Amino acid sequence: MNNRNLVVMENLKKYFPLRKGLLRRTKGHIKAVDGVNLIIKKGETLGLVGESGCGKSTLGRCILRLEEPTTGKVYFEDQEILAYDRKKMLRLRQDMQIIFQDPYSSLNPRKTVVKIIGEPYVIHGILSRSNRQERIQHLMEVVGLLPEHMHRYPHEFSGGQRQRICVARALALNPKLVIADEPVSALDVSIQAQILNLLVQLQRQFDLTYLFISHDLSVIRHISDRVAVMYLGRIVELATNHSLYGHPFHPYTEALMSAAPIANPLKKQEQIFLEGDVPSPIDIPPGCSFHPRCRYRQDICTQKVPPMEEIKEGHWVACHFPTK
Repeated sequence: MNNRNLVVMENLKKYFPLRKGLLRRTKGHIKAVDGVNLIIKKGETLGLVGESGCGKSTLGRCILRLEEPTTGKVYFEDQEILAYDRKKMLRLRQDMQIIFQDPYSSLNPRKTVVKIIGEPYVIHGILSRSNRQERIQHLMEVVGLLPEHMHRYPHEFSGGQRQRICVARALALNPKLVIADEPVSALDVSIQAQILNLLVQLQRQFDLTYLFISHDLSVIRHISDRVAVMYLGRIVELATNHSLYGHPFHPYTEALMSAAPIANPLKKQEQIFLEGDVPSPIDIPPGCSFHPRCRYRQDICTQKVPPMEEIKEGHWVACHFPTK
């Protein structure tokens, strides 16, 4: 494998059983992640974008094994990690951390900040108590918090400050990979920019690799090096930031871009209205899963799943009729 690749996913699937009746028999499956092949390179920010319910968060949780994948493989630094036992995973989690979406529910309201940020050291048995205190003070300064507030409780902080606490906790063990799961969507717009700029600064300072999950195209554009577009559990387009925003080839990406507001009121932009609603992940349409809502669909789209093909260097798309 390429030593520049930090995480490699091969045909990764996560199906949740759908049980009904008194005996709770399995009547079908919710296909949250449906055959994802994806690479996260060392030092980059890979943006993962798509509508709510498309499987973005589940994919992130499968990498960390917070959800156990149904099938497929996940490699971290060339090591296949899905076969790891609990002890090996505990060691590995020093290198893989997550920042959750909601800073209100992801912090224990009964613990002070010093205990929240210091919890990873206790779990992994790292650092003495005095060294731990120094490290926590340093982390609070790094993320823009006052060390003298370390004995306060989460309810005494604003939403943006709480998310900074979550970032400090994620950085405690010097991870190599941070999965940021919609880390700014619960914050005011003015605070969003501060947290995004902080994440960019920390990436340079600590040599971090990010998987940045969001439904907001403007946020993804600001922070990502490459962007993967997800629809109904599958990656439909993958490209560099510049290439994707310059010319999206998948009709779904094209529609997402057209719906995003632009800052220039004089610039006209055609808005593409998708037909119908997102199909249920319980009953994904045959062929291309996007075909019921696609304005370019033809007969082959209803019958054959489009393969992921490289349209131009570094720009991959899964579509029978990519936009020109």
